Amino acid sequence: MSAAGAVRRPSRVFGDGPLSRACALVHTLLTIEALLLATLAPGGAGLLLLGADPGNLPLAAVCLVPAGPGLAAALYAVHHRSGDLTELRPARTYLRGLRLNSVAALRIWVPLLAWLTVITYTLTHFAVTGLPGWWAALLAVIGVGSLLWGAHALVLTALFTFRATDTARLAGYFLLRHGRATLGAASLLIVAGAATLWATEVLPLLLAPLLLLSLLHTSRPIITETQEEFTA
Repeated sequence: MSAAGAVRRPSRVFGDGPLSRACALVHTLLTIEALLLATLAPGGAGLLLLGADPGNLPLAAVCLVPAGPGLAAALYAVHHRSGDLTELRPARTYLRGLRLNSVAALRIWVPLLAWLTVITYTLTHFAVTGLPGWWAALLAVIGVGSLLWGAHALVLTALFTFRATDTARLAGYFLLRHGRATLGAASLLIVAGAATLWATEVLPLLLAPLLLLSLLHTSRPIITETQEEFTA
């Protein structure tokens, strides 16, 4: 074939190949993991001191307050990650997400945490309540539904700027409208719960970036509809 008839292949830029994108993803997730652990470290230390006594549940909830802003910042950083190995700034993105979303995340996270604490405390002391057994099952279902609502609310808080009431309403609206996204969030909760029961409480935290990446993937219909229907 003559030089004139040869097909010229486009040159590949450094950082554009599949291996580079994989390395960029690993670097991003590890950086987010380290920053999330740093954000949760004070509360984690408090949980270690409290131990597993059910009577300490209110204090444990206080220790978990930083988890809301931390998870929202991690979701923000994972969503805005760069696939270019030469343009990686995951730490800066995480800190930007922490600065932008902390207040909004707390407005959703603190009431949810308080509600879940009441449910968990009631279930752990259910024998002394005198309530019929079906109440325990009902409370468990309400608790799981609250966690799924919280997963949707966390995604909305991390990626969009709404009032807390609007975020709460949208999360409840999407809970039934996008059943596949809700089932995806439920499967991630099952994975996190199984890892806690069969291994250690630390394992879900170590897997948090991967779980959040999966949550973003399953929440894609929610993110798309929110962008198209509820933002200017």
